[in-house]
Amino acid sequence: MEDSPERKSLRSFLLKKRDNTSFDFMKIASKKIQNRLKKINVFRDAQKIGVYYPIGSEILTQDIIQELLSNGKDVFLPKVMEKNIEFRKIVDFSSLEKGSFDIMEPKDDCQIDNSLDVVLVPTVGISPIGVRLGYGHGFYDRYLAEHKVITISLTFEKQIIKNIPKSEHDIIIDWIVTEERILDTQR
Repeated sequence: MEDSPERKSLRSFLLKKRDNTSFDFMKIASKKIQNRLKKINVFRDAQKIGVYYPIGSEILTQDIIQELLSNGKDVFLPKVMEKNIEFRKIVDFSSLEKGSFDIMEPKDDCQIDNSLDVVLVPTVGISPIGVRLGYGHGFYDRYLAEHKVITISLTFEKQIIKNIPKSEHDIIIDWIVTEERILDTQR
């Protein structure tokens, strides 16, 4: 999945912009996003939820993960397997270890289940109609092309860009949640 120079340039710009976010703002925005997320019925009603462990300046998902586990939800995190990801169930944070790209991933003995109700998708940038710009590796696009699941992007308001060039393998995200609002891209 080769990216266009325009997408690479936009990704670099958006990562720099996001990386300039203060940790205090990240904590406050992440809490607001966590609270907004609970207002989405398909998320609230889901039992099997895919979540990612944050890296760098991503939305802090640890409290979301902990709340889901405390509420008896089945929580799955992605594990990189060569060019793909598979979701594995965790019971708590001790189910995780440092994996590919130095990202916390489920251990090898965690149960695999790729038929999830909802997946929270990491996002570098996104358009209001749900065209997502990720890190350029295509892991989520390949996974989402194979599995029909509701997708939710957690992102800072400043990462929403009017127009992101769409490539043929891009999967449109169903919901976008920022510290300021919720967008339903299916409307």
